[in-house]
Amino acid sequence: MGASTGDFSRGRVSTTILKLGLPMMLAEFVHVLYSIVDRMYIGHMAEGGTLALTGLGICFPLITLIGAFANLFSTGGATLMTIARGSGDNRKAERIMGTSFTMLMITGGVLTVLLFGFAPGLLRLLGGDAETLPAALSYFRIYVIGTIPVLIGLGMNPFISAQGFPRVGMMTVIIGAALNILLDPLMIYQMGMGVRGAALATVLSQLAGAAWAMAFLCGRRAVIRLTGFHLDRTELKGIIRLGVTGFTFKVTNSLTQAIVNVMLKAWGGSMSTLYVGAMSLINSIREIMSLPNNGIVQGGQSVMSYNYGAKLYRRVSQSIRFTFLSGLGINLAMWALVMFAPRPVIGLFTADEQLIALTADCARIFFGVFPFMALQQTGQSTFVALNYPRYALFFSLLRKIVLVAPLTLALPGLGLGVNGVFWAELISQLTGATACFVTMSLVIWRPMNQAAQEGAA
Repeated sequence: MGASTGDFSRGRVSTTILKLGLPMMLAEFVHVLYSIVDRMYIGHMAEGGTLALTGLGICFPLITLIGAFANLFSTGGATLMTIARGSGDNRKAERIMGTSFTMLMITGGVLTVLLFGFAPGLLRLLGGDAETLPAALSYFRIYVIGTIPVLIGLGMNPFISAQGFPRVGMMTVIIGAALNILLDPLMIYQMGMGVRGAALATVLSQLAGAAWAMAFLCGRRAVIRLTGFHLDRTELKGIIRLGVTGFTFKVTNSLTQAIVNVMLKAWGGSMSTLYVGAMSLINSIREIMSLPNNGIVQGGQSVMSYNYGAKLYRRVSQSIRFTFLSGLGINLAMWALVMFAPRPVIGLFTADEQLIALTADCARIFFGVFPFMALQQTGQSTFVALNYPRYALFFSLLRKIVLVAPLTLALPGLGLGVNGVFWAELISQLTGATACFVTMSLVIWRPMNQAAQEGAA
């Protein structure tokens, strides 16, 4: 009953997390279909499919940047709203959600104007050349027009799930993805629009998903209703302080993607375009591999926040344990698939045998220690859920800025050549994830267990 009524303090912790996490997992999977379906259809175009796929890969850093602003206001906002609900302060929860929504709208308008105007120069900086820039620019400029619905769909959906309505949140994404799957072949092939058709289909689909989310949050079923524009400066500070972790993760991911593209162009020689295409496919595979655990992590985060607000520390500790163990099992299964049978997955995106073979080899390096990411995901989500923004921000910066970026720049010149770009990710996953989890255990998990034992006594 707990999850279905928005009260996460009742019932088995594992059951509550799964009731929240499984719909979120499906929603994550369907959301990724937005971009993956685009890549699948584009990669299989009769003429120029591989080149167009590479052009789309050049857009990834900027698309990731747009998503970062959704994280800035949703991660902190949804977490603080859940803590407020757990402590019984629904008015504060409403102020937090209204402030997050207002900032998403303002930010979306500003990003639309800036990114549309500066798109050519930005895409050149990210590795676009005479071959790949036309496709990249055609896709990205249309995608940018949909920035506001992208931010509303991504940014407000966590507020639905955090209120105990994960199935409604799942429908936000399913509506858009289903529409995207229907529109993609129509616009890409039958209407002859190519990459522009893929971008337009995505924009229309995201608009439909955002409309569904808004209809629910403004309706009677919502526990915390969205009543319009509202900007509370006090609440905004807390939202940004906590949300900057998810924002930084996305921004640094965008930065490292840009560095990776540049290094692949520099060290890939005559195969540089193929290497950028391979990295585009690896990013697609990473999204698929991260999906199952992302749902569990999001569900666990909501349960942690609510029970932390209610001072039920034993349930918080149980949530951490379940999130970690389930994530480790899921990541091991995903790792085995990529290590031993990567070609069928890669073949979903392209029929180019040379590109498939290259991607399979690079993926085995890139995902070599992927199970360790369960440590990073558990540690990071716990820091965010319990409002430890400094730790969350530090470990987000550690893996991407301190480890991945310098290693990507250094390893190719230290004898590894172009493969050094992929080894950089492996090393950062191993060291950064371990450091994050160990710190979380010492700073939060052990004291939380002690508090739970003292409370029971």
